[in-house]
Amino acid sequence: MIFRQPFFIILLERLNTMSASGFAISEYHDIKPIYQKLEKLVSLPLQHIAPQKMQEYMDFYNQKCPNSKAVYEKAQQYIPGGVQHNLAFNHPFPLAFNKADGAYLYDIDGNSYIDFLQAGGPTVLGSNYASVREKAIALINECGPSTGLLHEYEYKLAELICKHIPSVEKFRMLGSGTEAVMGALRLARIKTGKKKIIKIGGAYHGWSDQMVYDLRIPGTRFFDAKGIPFMMHWHTQAVPPNDIEGLESTLKWNQLRGGTAAVILEPLGPESGTYPVYKEFAQQARALCNKYGALLIFDEVVTAFRVGMSGAQGYFGVKPDLTIFGKVVAGGYPSAGGIGGRADLMDGLAAGLQGGKKVKVGGTMAANPLSCCAGYYTLLEIEKTNACEKAGEAGDRITRGLNGLIDKYGLPFVAYNQGSICHLEAAGTLFVKIKLLKIKSVLAEINERKKLMEEYGAAYMAEGIVTLAGSRLYCSMADTDEVVDEALNRFERVFKHVEKRN
Repeated sequence: MIFRQPFFIILLERLNTMSASGFAISEYHDIKPIYQKLEKLVSLPLQHIAPQKMQEYMDFYNQKCPNSKAVYEKAQQYIPGGVQHNLAFNHPFPLAFNKADGAYLYDIDGNSYIDFLQAGGPTVLGSNYASVREKAIALINECGPSTGLLHEYEYKLAELICKHIPSVEKFRMLGSGTEAVMGALRLARIKTGKKKIIKIGGAYHGWSDQMVYDLRIPGTRFFDAKGIPFMMHWHTQAVPPNDIEGLESTLKWNQLRGGTAAVILEPLGPESGTYPVYKEFAQQARALCNKYGALLIFDEVVTAFRVGMSGAQGYFGVKPDLTIFGKVVAGGYPSAGGIGGRADLMDGLAAGLQGGKKVKVGGTMAANPLSCCAGYYTLLEIEKTNACEKAGEAGDRITRGLNGLIDKYGLPFVAYNQGSICHLEAAGTLFVKIKLLKIKSVLAEINERKKLMEEYGAAYMAEGIVTLAGSRLYCSMADTDEVVDEALNRFERVFKHVEKRN
């Protein structure tokens, strides 16, 4: 007798197989309506939270966070600005956290928060994931966090990255994304014999001298380059997001000036997709690099193992020549950065006397056993648990909910996401148009919008929601439907007190 499954069970299994894409992005967005909404947002007066409600939020910090305030006041005596990391500052003062668990953070005053910062993006599994923590503790007990010598987890992590990222044949681990970008640009120059580097305007590729150019807001050029000699940017250029014609024009012009060594871009768009690019942009950039003999570098510091196990390049089906890694390759542990790419290129990063002509890179704590161990087991867990897809589902759910609240209260805010990377624009700071003839008034407007971002960030935090600067949320596998729904309730408590101005 042959057993046959009921038809509806077979159909359900097929549908489940078809929907398991392996990627966090369920549907790629149409960028045109997003930019139209953003343009409308910045054309309107600032949308402030009602003063009485804002005062209640300030009272929360003074009444419920005295220990955090005391820590901050002491820290200011010894630390410039009172914090060691840019993401740590929060208006009116940064909170001190002493516990992280899955979807939640806890400050030293005992207050709990839903964590949509997730350490800036690396903890796709959720904060302080138990099985990874156990492996890290076991390694520390055995050999300590660092020896300065070869450890088996170095090759295990590199092998796993090469297995999953289509373009990576070899991987060199460094201490940060900034260091990885520095090394990749040097590598591009010795391999091509050319000097010019083109970036997509508004992107952050670390804080090395040549990359502090056209940061955050396209068109700002040298604005943030304090303490950096002008000549450091002589070979750095920027093209606005989505301007593929401008990219080709710059590549063509560079042929008359020694050529382009590399084009570097974030595949979802600058600032982790804050400036979203249309879906074909990366593929078109690949074709232009082939045409003009430039290397294509993908900055996947945020997107690698968050968009999917094969990164954003796997999602778009584009192979860059080099890939920048950070954050997740150490599983949220320190010393997270690296460069991956074709073997013939990567041999220019070989240690010792091997490898012929090479660029200088280093780092005593790079690829230490603790970071490699944590990164290795983190990637295994992400793969085993389908964490990218689950985090992406949470991102879709919270974005739908935020848009529902925006409509409910008639706000001009803009919410959109690329899987688990979610954007909530209430101030539109990064979308102010740069007008050189009116630069003073433009800078004044940007400053006011930055203050508004701080206002919303403080309000969200007082409601128990940790965000990145009040405008970006990273979801994790730990964000269940219940967590997301509770977060939306908290967002609503802020939104209903916004004073709408047209």
